[in-house]
Amino acid sequence: MNTMTYKNFAARVEYSEEDGCFVGHIAGIRDVIGFHGETVTELRAAFNEAVDDYLATCKNLGQTPNKSYSGQFRLRLAPELHARAAMVAEARGKSLNTWVSDVIEKNIVA
Repeated sequence: MNTMTYKNFAARVEYSEEDGCFVGHIAGIRDVIGFHGETVTELRAAFNEAVDDYLATCKNLGQTPNKSYSGQFRLRLAPELHARAAMVAEARGKSLNTWVSDVIEKNIVA
């Protein structure tokens, strides 16, 4: 997956063979915001402009912008897996939250 970030907003990016350009959409918010560019430089500028325009529009309308990701999510595990993960985290001198964050960080493909 190809992503870019700006002002705590993330976007997913793909190439459109049909349109001959890169196309992006801001991820993790209810509003639909897209942008495009023929080069990576154009795409980055369009993304930054889309975020800035979105924030300005929200301000002008007196609306709170949709938040991107909060940094929190619920994870349901089998009790046995939860217990094993907690033991591994403790053995490494970490909280379960910190250990899970570290594992995700190490395994994310950017």
